[in-house]
This record gives sequence, structure tokens and C-alpha cells, in this order.
Amino acid sequence: MKISVSRLGALVEATFEAAGCGGEESRAVAAGLVDANLTGHDSHGVARVPRYIGWLQSGEVEAGRTIDVVSDHGSLAVVDGNYGFGATVGREAVAFGIEKARDLGVAIVALRHAGHLGRIGQWAEMALSSGLVSLHIVNVAGSTLVAPFGGVERRFSTAPIAFGFPVPDAPPIVLDFATSAVAEGKVLVAANGGKPLPPATLIEADGELSADPDTLYGRGGAIRAMGDHKGSGLALMCELLAGALTGSGCSGPAPQRFANGMVSIYMSPEMFGSQASLARDTRDFVDWMRATRPAVEGGQVLLPGDPERTIRAERERDGIPLSADIWSSLVEAAKLVGVDPAHIQP
Repeated sequence: MKISVSRLGALVEATFEAAGCGGEESRAVAAGLVDANLTGHDSHGVARVPRYIGWLQSGEVEAGRTIDVVSDHGSLAVVDGNYGFGATVGREAVAFGIEKARDLGVAIVALRHAGHLGRIGQWAEMALSSGLVSLHIVNVAGSTLVAPFGGVERRFSTAPIAFGFPVPDAPPIVLDFATSAVAEGKVLVAANGGKPLPPATLIEADGELSADPDTLYGRGGAIRAMGDHKGSGLALMCELLAGALTGSGCSGPAPQRFANGMVSIYMSPEMFGSQASLARDTRDFVDWMRATRPAVEGGQVLLPGDPERTIRAERERDGIPLSADIWSSLVEAAKLVGVDPAHIQP
């Protein structure tokens, strides 16, 4: 089935408002989840609504929280999200970093104890809207899903990274990926009747490779690191930078309350020299990349951010596709918190 952006957003917003979130926070959470679906990142979209509601009801995530500034040394600051919704405290932390980078040219903001921050590329896009280059490194305390290269036991979170780089008079570059072979949300989508997983992205406890979501959810297996030792090394650094360095906590070994940590670096291109030469070099290089002869006749070399823009245009026009299982999970979550049945329509 397909559902319009407005109707899906209204249902998700009503669900979080009925669950106890304020109107502004409900709109922010709904907008973030629906936007992930709009860009084709269904793993971070509305499929997560039941999980978010569960976290809210268990106290794992708390409504109405805002960031506290733990320390501020000018271009370097640490802020605490107080286990609030990532849609709220993440936006506040990024806005704080953007303001600093505008004033100082560069800023590093470490965010600790945030609820799920969603699609990390959205924070790079937010910085891009202010003309800034940015890098965002994330971990998940209390979440062990990924086996390190050469092992079968869960040790890492999916540890995503996102970059944003403005391109004058052209779409920006937005690179956003998990350091695992697939994001955990993609396993969740596959388990709910959505797009199947690529082969050999999961690993069983006995070392057998798998693409069956039950490997992760039913048999105690793990997601594999992307790129073997390279992805495993990146995940290690994400845990150390976003978890240990921020004070948010690593994925293990001690039990941790679920939280995202994020180190974000913001840079103003204006502070790096001639704007004319930067614009020229950026556009020349991007155009040169796009002019690469494709490996498949009739194909096209895409740059980071291109697929998301294409999918967004299609889904804004035609609606967002949802599997029957995901729609049912949304309906059940809405009923659980007492949403007006008028909102629950396919």
C-alpha cells in the first residue's frame, strides 16, 4: 500500500501526542520519521513508531526534555540530551553547533544521552541549510548488534556516520551510512515483510552467513560489519569518539541505558580562503565525477545524496509505500495510546 505524506504524518503525530508528547515534539518526531521514509531510508522511518512508543512507556526515552550545556569552551562544547527524543535534543544540539560555527568558523559539539537520533543525514542537511560543512559520528550505548570482523558475538552498535558538503549552485553532497553491513532498521523492515536483506549481511552464532532476519531477532546472531576489517575499525572509532569521549557510554560491556552519543564537527567554508577558488574546485571535481563513463551501458554515476533526492520526489508525488505488517504495527501503536480511530485509515 501507499499512503500520502500528509496522512502518514498526521497519524504518527497523533500517536505521539496521545502517548504524552507535547504538540511541537510530536510534530518533530513525526516529521523526522516520515522524512526518513521520504528519502528511501525506511529503516529509520515510521517502522520505528512502535519501538519509540515502547521506549517512552518504559521510561527509556523521556518526553519534553531539552539539552543542558555541560561545558562550553568556545569552539568545543559538550551538551547532555537528558534521554529526550532525538528529534528534539538532536535538533537543539545541531542548532547550537551551527550558531557556534557561524561565529567562530569551526565548532565541535559532543552530544551525550540522546534518544534515537534517527537518520543522521538529516543533521548534515540541517547544517547545509546554513552553508556549513559538517561531520557527524554516532554510537548507541546499550545496543550490541554488530559482530567485529573475525567474530560472531555482538559487540558494536550500528555506529552511523554522516557528512555534508555544500556545492555552489548545485545539490549538496550528503553521505550517510551505518558502519554495519546494513542498518538494524533494515533488518526490522525485512522482518516486517519489507525489502529483503542482501546476502551474507548477518552471521549466525556458529559462523554461518545469513540474510534471514530471524538470525538477529530469534537465534542470537549478529549483523556483520561493512567492508570487513575496515567497517569494523570504523565502528570501533565511533564507539570511542561518540560513546567514551562524549561520556554517553559505549555499547558495552557493562549494561547501559539506551542512548545515542554524537560528535559533530561544523566548518564554515568562508574561513578556508578564497570563496571563488573553493566554488570552482568543488564544482569542477563534482562535474568530473559525474562525467565518469558508467560501468553498465545506459547507467549513471550517482553521488551521495542523489538517490535520496530522486526517491523524495517520487514519494512526495505518489505516496510512501508501506508493507501490510508495518501498517498494522502503526495501527496497533495508535490504538495502544488511544488515538482517535478517524486517524487510522489506510
